[in-house]
Amino acid sequence: MRYGVIGTGAIGGFYGARLARSGQEVHFLLHKDYEHVREHGLQVDSCDGSFHLDAVNAYRQAADMPQCDVVLVGLKTINNHLLAGLLPPLLHDDTVVILIQNGVGVEADVQAMFPTVPLVAGLAFICSAKTGPGHVSHQCYGSINLGNYSCQDESRFQAILSDFTAAGIQAAPVDYAEARWKKAVWNMPFNGMTVALNTRTDLLLRQPATRQLIHDLMMEVVEASRALGVQGVDEAFVGKMMQMTDEMTPYSPSMKLDYDHHRPMEIHYLYSRPIAMAREAGYRMRKLEMLEAELKFLENSR
Repeated sequence: MRYGVIGTGAIGGFYGARLARSGQEVHFLLHKDYEHVREHGLQVDSCDGSFHLDAVNAYRQAADMPQCDVVLVGLKTINNHLLAGLLPPLLHDDTVVILIQNGVGVEADVQAMFPTVPLVAGLAFICSAKTGPGHVSHQCYGSINLGNYSCQDESRFQAILSDFTAAGIQAAPVDYAEARWKKAVWNMPFNGMTVALNTRTDLLLRQPATRQLIHDLMMEVVEASRALGVQGVDEAFVGKMMQMTDEMTPYSPSMKLDYDHHRPMEIHYLYSRPIAMAREAGYRMRKLEMLEAELKFLENSR
């Protein structure tokens, strides 16, 4: 299949490069990196083995890209309004769009923009960062779960899973709602707390007081998911996420990197949207509401 990548950064760059390396036809939309990648290619430094793509199908404008069978969207959600102009040139009648983005409620809003486009949620469990022009640093993990939001063609969905697997990416099908809220169990505590306290994931878990707070925040996400009728998100999963983070390479999540580099933070889909959804279902995420307020204060003070 022909793949397109919108948002060739830490996530889109990594998965797109792995697919291209495995022999898939992949087309990359770039912004500031366009000239560099056209001349020098894409470099992925990875804990699973580094590699370089010499010849890259790189584009400065979406209008110049071919129609694709699958489009990976790795944009920050704060830029999703740009999809109205970026996606149409890449779409044909059966194009599947995979939103590899953080937060809850993303698919519903993109589906409203493109009512007939089959959408899949990409839940990436990866520590990866863009460290320079055309340069991705993959520190650990790297699997991706795919939650089918509106793709009616099961054979196409399975073919995508097979392509990811053939590229050496651990990929698995998951229930959409369960997967989004499970990702929120990790994202909501760690993204905001690393910003609010100017720290890393490992240091948050090293101190008893902040370790307990992280646990409490995770449990608020669990209770919110239960209020919304989502199955499979429980305290055992919280324990699994705590253990996984204990074993993880010391890490600054995407929101911390955005804050440190004076980029807008993804507060809406990571905090405001799930908090509002939980409140409408009768559950208050009180500690996460406080964290959301702190993040908005930091964002608006710059």
